[in-house]
Amino acid sequence: MKIRLDILRRDSSEAAPYTQSFIYETDDENATVATALCDINSQAVIRDAEGNAAKPIKWQCSCLQKKCGACAMVINSKPRLACDAALKEFEKSGCVSLGPLRKFKNVADLMVDRSVMFDNLKALGAWLDDKTKADERTLDTAYDASRCLQCGCCLEVCPNFYPEGEFCGMSAAAPMSRLIAAMPKAQQRKAYKQYRAHIYEGCGKSLACRDICPAGIDIDAMLVNSNAAAVWKRRAWRKRGSD
Repeated sequence: MKIRLDILRRDSSEAAPYTQSFIYETDDENATVATALCDINSQAVIRDAEGNAAKPIKWQCSCLQKKCGACAMVINSKPRLACDAALKEFEKSGCVSLGPLRKFKNVADLMVDRSVMFDNLKALGAWLDDKTKADERTLDTAYDASRCLQCGCCLEVCPNFYPEGEFCGMSAAAPMSRLIAAMPKAQQRKAYKQYRAHIYEGCGKSLACRDICPAGIDIDAMLVNSNAAAVWKRRAWRKRGSD
């Protein structure tokens, strides 16, 4: 198998972007985009498709087993995990384009700064202050939400998310949904308020994130449960004078 990788590169966040191509050959039918990037960078002298010496490709990875989300990037115009993008998918065309996620600050090449996702979780207070027992009625939803990789693929396709905005996106909705299902009453009011302001009110319900999530989280079920708890039940309680 012979594949050309067209990579959108940038030496630093201040440098101008440029495209550089590499030819990758392998007999491994299970090779992925991550495999190709690792092998190219392991060469003593890296050369591009034209035979020119090239710098190592900067990108992020960790587990390479679709469990951490670190290798998220734009692959053929679609946000995906490099470790989950099989090269045989692109064998017919013979080429694949790679670029960094565009909703985050580009650090260099395919590396981006996704700290905004974690800053949002801190701002939302997405953690439990006290030990609590899981509610058996919401275990399935809580477990599904816990599988979020914090990769940022959902934010890449979301028409409502931008880093400076109030809407935190599905990368925040997932952990918040997990916590809402287990929070003690002492924490609920603050959590519900944050959820309504930074998730519910900003979501345009396009559900572009539903089909792009590499973990396959059931976004619909997650939102239905969280919206019911944080929005609709609260409104019903207020009408009864209980809020």
